[in-house]
Amino acid sequence: MILYKYSPFGLIFMKKDRIKIIILAGGKGNRMQSELPKVLSPLNRKPMIKHLLGNVHESGIDNHPIIIVGFKKELVMKELGDKYHYIVQEEQLGTGHAVNLAKEYLKNKAEHIIVLYGDQPFTSAKTIKKIAEKHLKSKKMITMATIEVPNFKDWRICFSNFSRVVRNKNKRIVKTIEKKDATEKELKIKEVNPCYFCFDAKWLWSNLENVKNNNVQKEYYLPDLIKIATEHKIHIESIKIDAHEALGANTKEELQVLEKFVK
Repeated sequence: MILYKYSPFGLIFMKKDRIKIIILAGGKGNRMQSELPKVLSPLNRKPMIKHLLGNVHESGIDNHPIIIVGFKKELVMKELGDKYHYIVQEEQLGTGHAVNLAKEYLKNKAEHIIVLYGDQPFTSAKTIKKIAEKHLKSKKMITMATIEVPNFKDWRICFSNFSRVVRNKNKRIVKTIEKKDATEKELKIKEVNPCYFCFDAKWLWSNLENVKNNNVQKEYYLPDLIKIATEHKIHIESIKIDAHEALGANTKEELQVLEKFVK
């Protein structure tokens, strides 16, 4: 099946299953003070992940996304039903590890992979389409979303902990830097990384093997692929999205902030 879609970039060619979406949904959510998996935390009386899934379906990019489940996976699968393909992450070893679990299932089935998060419910259908379209048009190995905020105050305070996006004089991304590793100058950067990515699938699967767990948590982090790409002089494409689309919740207080943005 071949689809043609109109977009701001013109007529976009989309072959069925050319792009697959992976949604990470394996977290425990201990700080929610709840026995529920984090993605099932209610937001306006509906589990967080269902807000995102509604937007994924509206985007038309992938009607059967892959969902990586972990903690109390049975509850997540029962709530969401049989519309999706589930892959189990038995150990919480980081976002890079979670995505890599889908390698065998998706290898040679998809040309490009979008990664989203079940606890970040406001990623819009428009943004999902824009990421996909920009990625196909640019033909780059990585396309990422970034957000730019005027400050890190009020509801935007959560973004102060996001990694900063560092660009050169030509406005190309040269690296992302974690807050704890950033210089005083880098901490003043107001463009940050929400970790929404679209990858060339072959590049992703071959380079995930190079992601290391040399950190305190001993986890494999998906954003480390940015460093690998820039070290190999690979040009990273990007789009800017509205800041509220990157909001997530790890605590009840943060969930209350999200309630203000529910449409």
